[in-house]
Amino acid sequence: MTNQPRLNHVQCLDNRGLHRMAYWEWGNVANPRVVVCAHGLTRQGRDFDTLARALCDDVRVVCPDVVGRGRSAWLADPMHYGVPQYVADMVTLLARLNAEQVDWVGTSMGGLIGLGVAALKDSPLRRFVINDVGPTIEPAAIARIGGYVGRVAQWATLDEAADALWEISQGFGPHTREQWLALTEPQLQREGGAWKPRSDPAIAVPFKAVTPQMAQAGEALLWQAWDSLQQPTLLLRGGESDLLSAATAQAMTERGPRARLVQFDGVGHAPMLVQPEQVAAVRDFLFAP
Repeated sequence: MTNQPRLNHVQCLDNRGLHRMAYWEWGNVANPRVVVCAHGLTRQGRDFDTLARALCDDVRVVCPDVVGRGRSAWLADPMHYGVPQYVADMVTLLARLNAEQVDWVGTSMGGLIGLGVAALKDSPLRRFVINDVGPTIEPAAIARIGGYVGRVAQWATLDEAADALWEISQGFGPHTREQWLALTEPQLQREGGAWKPRSDPAIAVPFKAVTPQMAQAGEALLWQAWDSLQQPTLLLRGGESDLLSAATAQAMTERGPRARLVQFDGVGHAPMLVQPEQVAAVRDFLFAP
């Protein structure tokens, strides 16, 4: 396709020094209207290619590879793979973009990062789309994700890799083979004749170190952040999501920003914003009067 993103990098601070975070940029760099799209735990910024193409004639779209994923560097200290570091990195990115206001689209982990940015005092976030995640995260989903996050693997062909990744990605809902290959290839790199994930296996270290007590404390802090939000907010949910329960989603429509809820039938965790009805829901919200 002729409409392709530009790859850029920004230097961010961590507890051991600096690291480079990659971000993919679509549209006119001079456009003051900016939409940031942040991906899930084991994914990367090219997940948003379809959504970005649908938006970039009207807005500047920026899709970071969160540190440890995609084209970004890996952290020297894996225990810093977590939302506080990611929020700090995004604040650095927003300074680089020099935008007074931004809209945020965040899938799963990217939604929690967006929640952290949105809850900051004097946050530049104008509108917030949070995709299939909330302050209460279901233990069954944590166990399922913990079964594959950080797993070291390699495959002989792209098709073989796509099949293997599809086995752990059924919750994304129906996709054509072409759509799934487009979502798979940016996840991987060719190395020594094999296809390997671009993500740092060590992102699993802090994920697997979370105790029930830590999870409970984190949930309380996330609800506190949610209750502080005032931005217009759209909550997307896969109708069969095992991570965002229907009860939590309902509570998110009644507390804090009182999010508008849109559910997609036949999808679990998480809608990938590739299918036309999913793209339309985001676009309609971002461009509503």
